Amino acid sequence: MLARLKPSPLPSIQPVPERAATGELAEVYARTKRGLGVPWMGVVAMAFARYPGFYRTLWQALEPVAASEAFAAACRDLRSFAETRASSFAPPAIGPRLAEAGYDAAELDQITACNEVFSAGNMPYLLMASLARALLEGQAWTAQGEAVSRSAQPSAGAHPVLMEAHHASPDTAALYADLRETLGLPFVNTDYRAFARWPSYFAAAWGDLKPVILSGRYEPAVQDIHERAVELALALPNATGLTPEALTKAAAQDADPQEVLAVVRLFQWLLPGLAFNVAFLRAQLVSV
Repeated sequence: MLARLKPSPLPSIQPVPERAATGELAEVYARTKRGLGVPWMGVVAMAFARYPGFYRTLWQALEPVAASEAFAAACRDLRSFAETRASSFAPPAIGPRLAEAGYDAAELDQITACNEVFSAGNMPYLLMASLARALLEGQAWTAQGEAVSRSAQPSAGAHPVLMEAHHASPDTAALYADLRETLGLPFVNTDYRAFARWPSYFAAAWGDLKPVILSGRYEPAVQDIHERAVELALALPNATGLTPEALTKAAAQDADPQEVLAVVRLFQWLLPGLAFNVAFLRAQLVSV
């Protein structure tokens, strides 16, 4: 089992935003979204794609698996597990507070739909990062079996509208700074930039979530999600026979493999916490 590990110092990442991707990179992004059944390119995959040989080799192995029922089942399992762990913290209902502030039912539905994009979509990214880290650290992916294709599934929702930092009000910019400091990250994940489309909602939601993150119970819950993700990822069928040596060799075509590993470790470390946090925010919305 891989230990939960945050790289120190944090590696530099330079993801190319979807709107700026052209040519071959745009096609890589499109294949990733189709293959994982998601409407947005996660920062994790954009950061990985900066290393084209590494990402091509990883995706060639993952693409047939991602189309399988085994992968879909692993994503459902991981999501259910994360939501159960988050629900154990009894997230307070946020709907009545938003209604009092003037939100109508349609707006609440929009926020819930936005959350659904990430509640479903973060799971394939977490499985991908877990496999990449395991392989780069020399752990064999030994699960046998064919990647039996499932029926084509539409992606969960539309591409979310993001509140980018350069458009943010001073209050939202301060919230982003608080997020980065609290989470110990140099960037703000897509999820949070999507939720900040509704600034007063996200300020209230973050006000409930932040004390949980700072509590002593948070890290053990995230550790549980990390362990479940690694277990599920390595149980997926290695349909193409990808080996640690092959992936490391591919990474070496792009950069020092230790540089690539540090980037992979960063995302494999942060994604279990992101899965918990999105699950907590979802429970706030559906609580009565």
